Amino acid sequence: MALLIKVLKWIFLGLLVVGVVFAGLERLAAERIEVVELIAANEAGEKRNTRLWVVDDEGLAYLRVGADGSGWHDRILMNDSVTVVRQGVTAQYRVQARPEKSARINAFMQQKYTWGDTLIGLMVGAREGSIPLELQPL
Repeated sequence: MALLIKVLKWIFLGLLVVGVVFAGLERLAAERIEVVELIAANEAGEKRNTRLWVVDDEGLAYLRVGADGSGWHDRILMNDSVTVVRQGVTAQYRVQARPEKSARINAFMQQKYTWGDTLIGLMVGAREGSIPLELQPL
């Protein structure tokens, strides 16, 4: 019985270490290159901040939401415009879904964020069906 308890403790400790390493790796992958801050109000009117990746194409910036959506995307849909802070500059934008640019924006995200994009993709699912969100300056 003592051996079983010892083995279970080592298994638990091992899983804990793997979890901590994985969480740290995810944070490193997510924050090591450019991240913008999206500020959008929720249904109660409270502003919520979300840190997101961004790429540029043809003079416009793009965010990307997974096919299954997200809370930050829901907040975008509730608002006529959102605030984005990029490299210390705050600006207002209207957001337009551009699903026809999915392959192109996914390629730009992979090129810019490299292994981080691959890792996050493995964690949240494939990038297929993701929707580029074009930031149109106001």
